Amino acid sequence: MDANLISFLKHELHIIALAIMFTVYVAKVLWILRFKPMVERTPAKGNERKAIATSFFSIAMPWSMESTRKKWYKWVEFSIFHIGIAFAIITSFMVSFGSVGAIEGGAFQRFLQIIFVASLVVSLVRTSRRVFSPVNRAISHPDDYFSIGMMVVWFSLAVLFVFEPHNTLKMGLYLAVTAFLIAYVPFSKMSHYIMWPFARYYFGKHFGHRGVYPKIKGT
Repeated sequence: MDANLISFLKHELHIIALAIMFTVYVAKVLWILRFKPMVERTPAKGNERKAIATSFFSIAMPWSMESTRKKWYKWVEFSIFHIGIAFAIITSFMVSFGSVGAIEGGAFQRFLQIIFVASLVVSLVRTSRRVFSPVNRAISHPDDYFSIGMMVVWFSLAVLFVFEPHNTLKMGLYLAVTAFLIAYVPFSKMSHYIMWPFARYYFGKHFGHRGVYPKIKGT
């Protein structure tokens, strides 16, 4: 791939995509903050701070939720998938604003190879579940199919790139799709995580205030 095009994908396109993401997310957060939070007017029955902390850390405590206690593999899928996303983004930053040498050789490259392959497998499993499960099909929107399909494409390119970092074609395709996703995600259902800190905070605050969360063992 042409050196000038690689340079554009590394720098200008990456910065443009980040600017789009930042602008849309700031607008979304400002929109969320326009809503007045509900205020509990009943006497406090529990520890709000403890409940808020538990609410935030519940993502790392699969035993705290019935759904993940019964289907622990779903939490494993979730963890691998999101760790893969995080490192695919980190890798793109290292390549764009550092050098390919930063990810080449040693334990870190082997870790990336393992996590990207595992994330690709999880993406394929999630795609098949979305396509073939009647329940999942019933609740799926076209954006769901497009988003999970893009994850399969992205992780496929990440796998190809991380096994051969100096192949400019593989690097260019990986960076191009990464930039597209960075710009696209804020407009898609994949941006649900922007609500996550707000939801976790208010869940803990209100149910902690009422004394029903976190659940006391034996009750």
